[in-house]
Amino acid sequence: MGRMSRRAFAIAVLSTPAMARSAAADQGAPGRRPRGAAEMRGVWLATVANRDWPSRPGLTADEQRGELIAHLDKAVRDRLNTVVFQVRPTADALWPSPYEPWSEYLTGTQGRNPGWDPLGTAVQEAHARGLELHAWCNPYRIANHTDPGRLDPSHPARKRPDWVVAYGGKLYYNPGLPQVRAFVQRAMLDAVARYPVDAVHFDDYFYPYPVAGQTFDDDAAYEQYGGDFPGRAGWRRDNIDKLVQEMAAGIKRVRPGTRFGTSPFGVWRNATTDSRGSDTRAGVQTYDDLHADTRKWVRNHWIDYIVPQLYWHIGFAAADYATLVDWWAQVAKGTKTDLYIGEALYKAGAAGQPSQWQDPVELSRHLTLAAEHPQVRGHVFFAAKDVATDPIGAMARVVADHYGQPAKPPR
Repeated sequence: MGRMSRRAFAIAVLSTPAMARSAAADQGAPGRRPRGAAEMRGVWLATVANRDWPSRPGLTADEQRGELIAHLDKAVRDRLNTVVFQVRPTADALWPSPYEPWSEYLTGTQGRNPGWDPLGTAVQEAHARGLELHAWCNPYRIANHTDPGRLDPSHPARKRPDWVVAYGGKLYYNPGLPQVRAFVQRAMLDAVARYPVDAVHFDDYFYPYPVAGQTFDDDAAYEQYGGDFPGRAGWRRDNIDKLVQEMAAGIKRVRPGTRFGTSPFGVWRNATTDSRGSDTRAGVQTYDDLHADTRKWVRNHWIDYIVPQLYWHIGFAAADYATLVDWWAQVAKGTKTDLYIGEALYKAGAAGQPSQWQDPVELSRHLTLAAEHPQVRGHVFFAAKDVATDPIGAMARVVADHYGQPAKPPR
């Protein structure tokens, strides 16, 4: 499963929405940045399960290339400036990697050469259009099933089954093994060495989202490597801290000037759990459940930017967009880490979403509200297919209200 299933899960663990909105948000007056100010205007281009691109596996190289360029051209028309391209969705590659097989989402068969270089082409064509290209990688997910026999025979998970944990119907690399951490970094840094990507981007999957009644089996790794920690949760967080710190150092070593960012689940911790947390009632907390101390990464400037996924409407009782924008702005205040906000364009007009998401102005209100916080330096929209189709005109409203002139991304 890809981002959509995880987002649906995240919504399910939150309570029902409230209807209250701020008067300023109701007015929908567009917030304006100073003319010429740098601003992130990004879009995620997801490849897992062919979510956005390619539209289906098995297209010809020319057809795939044409679809990719169409997404880039649409970004330019909407005056966006950054494409966050998913190039390592499931321990595979959208470039000729010496470490991992070609992605099955290209040809339908993992390991089969698609006859062209999608990442190399994406970098070249994005830069030719004045777009930044951020290489989006998922560090530990191996497969959206639990059968190693379905993986390409050359897959590292076939050769090192001791690295693999089956959990929640999926296969993952074990973050508690130092050799796994070293390997996934080598695999991802190969793309940085080969191509002038503008950034490396991690999404919200570190340790997997919790599945009721199941246990992530890292007992052996904890027994071997966790002796210095009073509990498993602290050891797990340290494993992810090390991945982030080492990856940041590796990027700077391999290609100085390339940035490093993450897009975590939008709630670090609830205030009822930790006084430093947000005034929310989320059923998932990144610190506790995914073992990712994203607040620390911002405060310590271990990452260059963060894009919390604030995929809730203004006034949502369990996780109010306005409350979370303010909380993240305070976290980023006084740091060197850029704050961008992840926006749920995919919800606009979607069946089953509450009335707020049937209003094409909701997302424009988000940008108006966020503009009140100087720490917020832009937005990234999920995702490219929804930018292209824009069923109720929510993206068109954002462009009309906020993106009247082109803007360069922050550096």
